[in-house]
Amino acid sequence: MDRSRNGRNKKTHYAANGAGVSNPRARQRALALGVVDGSEEGDALAELKELLRTAGVATAGEAVQQRAAPDPDRYLGRGKLAEVKEQIAACDANLVACDDELAPRQERNLESALGVPVIDRTAVILDIFADHAHSAEGKLQVELAQLEYNLARMRGLWTHLERLGGGIGTRGPGESQIETDRRLARDQIAALRRRLTRLERNRGLMRERRQRSSLPRVALAGYTNAGKSTLLNALTGSEDVAVGDRLFHTLDPTTRSVPLSGRSYLFTDTVGFIEKLPHQLVEAFKATLEETVLADLVLQVVDAAAPAERRLADLAAVDAVLEEIGGGGKPRLLVLNKADLLDEDERAEALLRHPGGVLVSALTGEGVEELQARVEEAFEDTLAEVELLVPYNQGARLHELHEVAGELERTEREDGVLVRAKVPWSEVHRFEDLRTAAA
Repeated sequence: MDRSRNGRNKKTHYAANGAGVSNPRARQRALALGVVDGSEEGDALAELKELLRTAGVATAGEAVQQRAAPDPDRYLGRGKLAEVKEQIAACDANLVACDDELAPRQERNLESALGVPVIDRTAVILDIFADHAHSAEGKLQVELAQLEYNLARMRGLWTHLERLGGGIGTRGPGESQIETDRRLARDQIAALRRRLTRLERNRGLMRERRQRSSLPRVALAGYTNAGKSTLLNALTGSEDVAVGDRLFHTLDPTTRSVPLSGRSYLFTDTVGFIEKLPHQLVEAFKATLEETVLADLVLQVVDAAAPAERRLADLAAVDAVLEEIGGGGKPRLLVLNKADLLDEDERAEALLRHPGGVLVSALTGEGVEELQARVEEAFEDTLAEVELLVPYNQGARLHELHEVAGELERTEREDGVLVRAKVPWSEVHRFEDLRTAAA
């Protein structure tokens, strides 16, 4: 991935009102549509247009109506509908994409009034997830979210089979087919939940093994496309975690062991967050998102090259999802990524706005060592300093100690090896028999 190009384009994208997103040759050309209350700053539809770009849809135009809340029946006011219909014809759009999740009746009424297919923000995100899911669990999670989303939209699909009239004998095959489809969908949802439960048991066994190892667990969480996967590669010194210049590139959590001062830390890359993340996706991916909840420390990664208001919105979106999944109280360390795209004044401004944050560039490696040191500092209180005497005939205990303590300070003596080390408090009891009188 050309991260430098990604960062520059993203910064320009927000500042230039989405310039460069449109592709007139794309098969689907969407008119981006939104309702704002007037409090938004900058390009209110920037994120929707970026989602459309990731889904392979060109943005042919955009329309925004200022009102306190979307119309419950048509999303837009009646007068705005006529204006939008003219705009659709003018920009040759064949699709309308709304920046909110639409109720089924809003979607039907909009399609009827505008004469083109209408999709909402949730449908776009689901399409991206379906394209990016690779593991068996990820595909099942996406299918479950799609079924739950579509279940409420089955009404009216078979109206061409309904009988007119009333009284006895008027229950036609149309209504029966709708009920049959709903029952099949509910059965499929139940089956998917059972399969995901079995997969979750397997994931739970892996988690238990990691917990028994007492290795510190660190989760990378943040706004989608903030560079979490690139950062994980920088921390591990490898390039085996796939990265991409698109939203939601990572759906399946990836865990890697990172040695710091001889001690292993488990770093997990998680699915990216976004504003107004659909609730059914949070529910479907709860098992994946729980990697963040179960971590001992959360590295909250943010794109430092984005404008200040965008960074604050990204942080708020991540905070909201973490609260929803029960991880709001987890210890966090803010990571300001893409520092290579900032000049000296922008670096100073970013650190002033986010005191305590760490400026890094996952692309160049700048700041990664400082980040690793800060991670070690975060776990300092979980360690106990011990002095142990390991007899020469118990050399295997040295290996066992090294696994949990990392680097050891060793002194050879006649009666064994005197070791000074920092051991997790939860593991001290395993070495009580080796502790010296001085300890």
